[in-house]
Amino acid sequence: MNDVIRIDLYDLNDEEARNLLGPDDRNLKTLQEITGRQISYRNSCFFVRNCNELEVHLIEEILHSLKSIAVQGKAVSEQDVIYAARSLKKGNEPDFQGMQSVIVGRTLAGKAISPKTKGQEEFVEKMNSCDIVFATGPAGTGKTYLAVVQAVSAMKRGEVKRIVLTRPAVEAGESLGFLPGDLKEKVDPYLTPLYDALHIMLGNEATDKLIERGAIEIAPLAYMRGRTLDDAYVILDEAQNTTIAQMKMFLTRLGFHSHMIITGDVTQIDLNGKQESGLIQAVRILKDVKEIGFVELTSDDVVRHPLVQKIIECYEKAGRGQTKTDK
Repeated sequence: MNDVIRIDLYDLNDEEARNLLGPDDRNLKTLQEITGRQISYRNSCFFVRNCNELEVHLIEEILHSLKSIAVQGKAVSEQDVIYAARSLKKGNEPDFQGMQSVIVGRTLAGKAISPKTKGQEEFVEKMNSCDIVFATGPAGTGKTYLAVVQAVSAMKRGEVKRIVLTRPAVEAGESLGFLPGDLKEKVDPYLTPLYDALHIMLGNEATDKLIERGAIEIAPLAYMRGRTLDDAYVILDEAQNTTIAQMKMFLTRLGFHSHMIITGDVTQIDLNGKQESGLIQAVRILKDVKEIGFVELTSDDVVRHPLVQKIIECYEKAGRGQTKTDK
């Protein structure tokens, strides 16, 4: 094991170096946390301390992968660092250029929104090619956010006339009955992630105006009964909490020139008793319908704080251990 290994990135200019290192060298610190090695940067060179050849090779691969983002004038994020390291450790080359060429939509400020992981890229591809898409996976994988971005972009292009965002009114440990207001007012706080994504894409004022006009509808799943949704982009969030009857009711609302995105995390089911989740059953019985897209996101697709991925992986590991114990 050598004391100091030098990794040269000779053609990295100052702006590209800032893009790669991040504010206050945040990305460099993240890379140090991931590898457990001390890494410093000076004059287009990285210096790694107390590292063997295999570790140096991995760090060099990560840096060259991140460089492909930096040289395009784009800032490398902490998530990019984590994803590159995670992929390369598994022997997979992260295709940052390919993913960034896929633009799902743009924020109100004009920033392009692209998939951050291969799983997200697959999700976007399914949304572009299928009228109904099921996306399952843990928190932080961008399911809801990307679905809303896709819907807003479709409406901006004139492909649909309205967006319908819904979720089942199932209590997640709290009692809705004691909250003031009608059913919609009680459920609205649970729809915050949908509102947040709309505000990023459209701004608060434009979102409110579109809701007032009915071009965007945000409502509990119960409000979908008896309707046919034509020329609409319909998103069912938290679908793991639908009953079998609710899921069938929802799917049969599909009208002409419409799209449906169903998202959920099957590890966070809040249904009472021994009811089977409508999401789980739908994925099982519809898997052979070729016009329906299915995407299963994993902890590898988490785009939140690095600790979120670690937490998810710990719970998954504990869950596997519990399953073995139960057997």
